[in-house]
Amino acid sequence: MSGYQGTPPPPQPQGGYYPPPPEKSQQYPGQQQQQYAPQSPGHSQQNFYPPPPQQYPPPTSPPPVTQVAYDPNRPVLAASAPVAQGGASTVTDTIGSFNGGNYRIDHRDTNTLLTIQLAHGCPITAKPGAMVAMSPSVTLKGQVKFSFKKLLAGGEMSQSTYTGPGELLLAPAALGDTVPIRLDGQQTWSVGRDAFLACTQGVIKEYKSQGLGKAMFSGEGLFVYKISGQGVLFVTSLGAIIQKNMAPNEQYIVDNEHLVAWNCKYGIERVASGGIISGMASAEGLVCRFTGPGTVFIQTRNPKAFGAWMAQHMGAGAAQ
Repeated sequence: MSGYQGTPPPPQPQGGYYPPPPEKSQQYPGQQQQQYAPQSPGHSQQNFYPPPPQQYPPPTSPPPVTQVAYDPNRPVLAASAPVAQGGASTVTDTIGSFNGGNYRIDHRDTNTLLTIQLAHGCPITAKPGAMVAMSPSVTLKGQVKFSFKKLLAGGEMSQSTYTGPGELLLAPAALGDTVPIRLDGQQTWSVGRDAFLACTQGVIKEYKSQGLGKAMFSGEGLFVYKISGQGVLFVTSLGAIIQKNMAPNEQYIVDNEHLVAWNCKYGIERVASGGIISGMASAEGLVCRFTGPGTVFIQTRNPKAFGAWMAQHMGAGAAQ
């Protein structure tokens, strides 16, 4: 009687070699190609650029569970859960995309570096002197826009325009953070004269008066940047940046020297002696009361106070 004849095993390849599994495309977590949407009436026409080649290496380990992946429809830097009583801040890298490029903000939050990958022919406007490095293929064009407003207020009269393809590295002059603000064409942001770093194509940047009363006491002068349009705006600070989102009719008080950017109404008032701030003679004791709905970006360091601290300690060191 013959033994059981089962199905013979598959032939073994010579040398024990097995073909590798099909490779999977590598994609950075949360990175998605953003579809270009037509602009609303009243805005200048943008050109559509193909996405630049992805040059960021894949991560060596999955992101921590507390890190929020990039989502174009999510409010910029919105926290997934409250992390502080007064507002939210971040020290994780921020990755995003725009029409014609993508960006990464790292080395946060006091040595921030903004790295931008530009597609062929895609421009980006930046503050003069903000460039750290760039690819040889990126072209730079300077432009001077004379304005009596900027002359009186001490604003920047020149701007630098970088055009791809290639990589561009930007950084603020001060030790601070950088955050992106995504503009949808429906809102106008007020930005302090020292807070603007860069913006993509489609963003409209104007220098407008904010009224004599606010000019004298807000700490930002007679004119501030009014930013509108569609695209991504990058603002910078001295120290870290806190984002405060306010519900309708919600109020929040911010020291006048700590403002970075805001898109809601506010008024100037004096804090009573013994309150948050005192000392009317030094222009302190004045605060900005914001009323929602809207968002306020706040810097954690006071430029004037920090400058006085530096001068005091440098003078003490020289005396020794």
